[in-house]
Amino acid sequence: MTTQVTFKGNEMHLQGTEVAVGQAAPDFELLNSGLEKVTMAHLKGKTILFNVVPSLDTGVCQIQSKRFFQSLGKRDDVQLVTVSMDLPFAQSRFCGSENIEMTTLSDHRDASFGKAYGLVLEPLRLLARSVIVVCPQGKIRHMEVVPEVTNEPNYDAAIAKVDEITKATV
Repeated sequence: MTTQVTFKGNEMHLQGTEVAVGQAAPDFELLNSGLEKVTMAHLKGKTILFNVVPSLDTGVCQIQSKRFFQSLGKRDDVQLVTVSMDLPFAQSRFCGSENIEMTTLSDHRDASFGKAYGLVLEPLRLLARSVIVVCPQGKIRHMEVVPEVTNEPNYDAAIAKVDEITKATV
């Protein structure tokens, strides 16, 4: 994989298959808060914004998740999905403590999502901070892998892409 990121200035390698805008969104197998398996097939049909964070127990990840929830969480034309390596119980705890109702999916079991999208940070076994927007037809329309893991993503670019897709499908 050619994408490089840093974590606190230290170079990290991303493990998995590199994906690009325009290609079909790869399948994966994640766990929801009820420990049920969720795949891409379960989510298709709406515009999806994958809010990918290393851990919801860190400040930047919390800021990122809250920001996307404030912007997109109440909309019924988009599905906001937060993905991390956190256990489903920790994800539920975060949502409860922050009074946020959003879909959280855990990649802790086998890093299926991270490997399918080329986002596993080695050697940390965390997911690289990223934002992926998938249209209702299942194609990747926007992808940002944040170059420095401790920085926030470009919220405006991701939300603008969601708005563009949802307006085109109305």
